[in-house]
Amino acid sequence: MNELIPLMVIIPIACALLLNLFHTKDKTITILALTVAIILPIIPLLSNYGLHYFGGHAPLINTGTLLNSLPSNISDSALAIFHPAVTYSYESLQKIFIFVLGIVAFFAIFTSLSQTKKISGPLMFLMFMGTAAVTAILLSDDIFHMYIFFEIAALAQTGIILTSKTKDNYETALKYLIIGSVGGPLLLLGIGLLLGLVGSVNISDIVYAISHNLVDPLSPAFLLAFGLIFFGWLYSSGLPPFHTIKSSLYSKALPHASSLLQAFTVVTFIGFGIAIFRIFSILPFFETLIIVFSLLAMILGVTMAIMQKDFMRMIGFLAVGELGYIGLGFGLATQFSVTAGLFQALNEIIITALIIIGFGAVLYLTNTSDTKKLGGLIVDNPALAIMVLIGGFALAGVPPLNGFQSKLMIIQASLNSGFPEISIIAILVSIITFMTFMKVFHSIFLKPKPRNLKLVNKKVPKSIILSVGVLLIICIVLGLFPQLATDNISQFVMGLI
Repeated sequence: MNELIPLMVIIPIACALLLNLFHTKDKTITILALTVAIILPIIPLLSNYGLHYFGGHAPLINTGTLLNSLPSNISDSALAIFHPAVTYSYESLQKIFIFVLGIVAFFAIFTSLSQTKKISGPLMFLMFMGTAAVTAILLSDDIFHMYIFFEIAALAQTGIILTSKTKDNYETALKYLIIGSVGGPLLLLGIGLLLGLVGSVNISDIVYAISHNLVDPLSPAFLLAFGLIFFGWLYSSGLPPFHTIKSSLYSKALPHASSLLQAFTVVTFIGFGIAIFRIFSILPFFETLIIVFSLLAMILGVTMAIMQKDFMRMIGFLAVGELGYIGLGFGLATQFSVTAGLFQALNEIIITALIIIGFGAVLYLTNTSDTKKLGGLIVDNPALAIMVLIGGFALAGVPPLNGFQSKLMIIQASLNSGFPEISIIAILVSIITFMTFMKVFHSIFLKPKPRNLKLVNKKVPKSIILSVGVLLIICIVLGLFPQLATDNISQFVMGLI
């Protein structure tokens, strides 16, 4: 077993607990938080691919001596291959996503520490705890374990909103908790039904039981389990009908925290999306259902974004709409489409973090996110404006940036699957995304500066410039050399389809 695999979860949890312990000591918090934030993207690069069985309890088939000593009714049954322990699976997909999550977490924490005079220990605690939770969701091959960390991530996101001290943040956090009090239990109930049908909550065990006809995939209990888990997935990811509350979360958090929140959402989306795909793709209506909700997310996301006057809320709706492209990859259900969808997920994490942190500089300078009150900021911050503009191009899918590459792959996958209508919708949504972003960019940077606009802070922190610059470089590199990501992703998808 590779002992570095669980450290990807254990280290940020340990850091979060220590930050909570030393929350009154600013210097200690700064040193500890930055040190661990640097370590986060390094661990996945050092770890070898493989499985980690907690407690060392591998399946019986892997322990020949013990298996031979058991009665034949056990050694010759499915029990011999079932996983008795929580299992973490670390493959090429987990490597690249946990690495990028670590990069975004570092910049979120770095910009947070550099912008605030009084460091918030609770906020640092929640950011690290949320990072650990979504990392566990991505690593876990146990759907109940995924649920536990999903709830931890949801509480961390709520806490981040509460500690952000923005207008109406308490109301948004309360709404999210109320919806979560319904979505979470329904997800757990669906998992409980799978446990009753299979006798295991390990995803590989469930897939084995279905493929070997130990479970009837058309039984009422299995269909109900799918409905409940699918509903929980919609809630966790912010797909319709939960797109409004998810976009509110992004807009009510401070920008550096919001950049991490959207990464949490995307990683949770693909973590549960892969689990649902593995378990339920056998159902005849699975692909259609995924495509329908994905198209709804795309259309509603850009439709509501274009009506916003608050640029943080606009980004929130665009981020939710971009999830639809990822969903299309799962819904088309080919190796190429799933690779395209997961590549789109990776790009969304990077691009959205860039735009949120970049626009966060505007909020830092002016203390307002109302585009009606802004204008002319390109004069004082031309470099930042240009980098944010290029980030917006990447979001809309302008070549040769990374967003173009992943969206082009999704369009090609739609055409290859015989759905030119989906390709047309994807192109139209990209065009509207471009128009929406340019409208907001013009309002903030290009239109004449209002006479009553006063700058609360004179200069943009260097931490923001550095963060946006590095994320932009990643966008350009993945746009010019997409195989750096798609080769790793495709390698994982080969074993999934």
